Amino acid sequence: MNRILLGLTVSILGIISCFGQNKNTEEYFELVRPLFTGELAYETVDFVEKYWRVAGNTGFNKTVYRIAEKLEKAGYVLEENATQNDRLTYRIEKRTMENPTWEPVDASMSIIGQDTALLKYTTNRNMIYLNSVSTPSEGVTAEVVHIKNPEEIENQDVKGKIVYAELSAHSIFEKAILKQGALGIITYNNPKYLQPEKNTTSIQFRSFSYQKESEAWGIALSFAANEKLRKALTKGKVTLFVKVETKIYPSEELTIVADVKGSKNPDERLVFSAHIQEPGANDNASGVGAQLEMAVLTANLLKNKKIDLNRTLTFLWGDEIISTHRYITEDVDRAKKIKWGISLDMVGENTAVTGGSFLIEKMPDPSAIWTRGNDKHSEWGGEVMKLSDMKPHYLNDFILTNFEKQGDYADWEVNTNPFEGGSDHMPFLKANIPGLLLWHFTDQFYHTDNDRIDKVSQETLKNVGTGALVSALTLLNSDTDTALGQLANLKKVAENRIEEESKLSLENIRAGAKIGQEVQIIEAWRDWYLKAMQTLTDMESSPSGKLAQAIESAQKELKASVEKRIKNLKKTN
Repeated sequence: MNRILLGLTVSILGIISCFGQNKNTEEYFELVRPLFTGELAYETVDFVEKYWRVAGNTGFNKTVYRIAEKLEKAGYVLEENATQNDRLTYRIEKRTMENPTWEPVDASMSIIGQDTALLKYTTNRNMIYLNSVSTPSEGVTAEVVHIKNPEEIENQDVKGKIVYAELSAHSIFEKAILKQGALGIITYNNPKYLQPEKNTTSIQFRSFSYQKESEAWGIALSFAANEKLRKALTKGKVTLFVKVETKIYPSEELTIVADVKGSKNPDERLVFSAHIQEPGANDNASGVGAQLEMAVLTANLLKNKKIDLNRTLTFLWGDEIISTHRYITEDVDRAKKIKWGISLDMVGENTAVTGGSFLIEKMPDPSAIWTRGNDKHSEWGGEVMKLSDMKPHYLNDFILTNFEKQGDYADWEVNTNPFEGGSDHMPFLKANIPGLLLWHFTDQFYHTDNDRIDKVSQETLKNVGTGALVSALTLLNSDTDTALGQLANLKKVAENRIEEESKLSLENIRAGAKIGQEVQIIEAWRDWYLKAMQTLTDMESSPSGKLAQAIESAQKELKASVEKRIKNLKKTN
């Protein structure tokens, strides 16, 4: 996105231009770019993505200990062995799991009378539903009952049979398995954004909740397998042979946390979070790998006295949303000092292969209410929010500006999307901590067993890791001068946004839209940026009259500019 300065007046420039853009950001880019190669990130993705990962299972735990090994090699000290002088520390938190963990081992499915298997685990590792039990070791042979809607189950004899539906398992699991005694379920419901008719072998992983007394198993189909099964059913009765092998066993949940202790305000911190669970390479072995290289590079810079950090930098790896939520809620005093939270989720895409682009999912702003112009939701989608849901803060535009700089430098596409939710930024926002998401979408292999290392780009890992780390270093050492530089940036983007929204509103009014609605949109953006400017005070260690004066002047300028634009809109009515 190009950000063009429109409407800045001489008075605001007089207050803040002498401070200019934050020089530290440029210095950090010069420092980090030659050193962040993406090699460690990519190697880590290659290691992690080999495993089907869920909290407590083999792949999840091996990932945790692999991270620990790399951290120790970089100089991080296990917390229990650390002294007060150790600034690089890590810990592995261990918790008893209420339910056992799960992992797939093998599976196959074939139509009786056909020579070729319908599905095999060796080529479709997402075919087994999460929490499926094993079939008997010799497998099962049973008739298929095709269900077109959940209500049909009550009128069908499915006991001892296999239920097949082009539906979500959640709509049929309880009725078919728990109440009526079906042996298992087979489903197909790959969404359109996966381009199933093109990616015919892809299976998007599925799950049902753990049932202690259940012997249920489930198989998810690819487009190709579904077509073969449908075709067979048109010819009459179909009998399937199914063999499933899984492991379900007691375990412990692991979370690994690394800290780079701040030298001046160690209780204040920025937290990066990357979840380990899920079976894919981009989702989310890429976040795990990028974050690990960020942690290792930070340690090297600190040890070599290339940087210092005033505030603490925390890296968190664990179970999606759960671990981040726990980190925030388990220690109230610690949570009060978390100043920023950033989620790394699907950050390594080779977009030429996967599609979509790199995205910064913004904290809730008016684009999540009125999505128009250059703003658009991803195909993940988002609900329309309310004005009371807004989270005004400078973090959106601060991060975007830095990533656009990296994009310009590396000829790399950077975009944004309105808030949608669904990852580790959610717990931060729910706790009123500024937080956003770094990700990619649409990805035609999202959550499928074709999300493997060949869909990952080392260059993308490098770009995302560089932008994220430079942003963190700037924030952790931010002060009054940093805030003044960001105020200049925020004033530019606010003016540009109001200009864009005013043009859109003018077009809508001329097309018959009610002026009251259009004025409300302009005022919502004005209020969001007025409040965002005020949040810049959190960069200071102590209040500054200089910053307060600059914010007040910038807010006055913006109010006057918006008032003028609204008057012009009303004249066209």
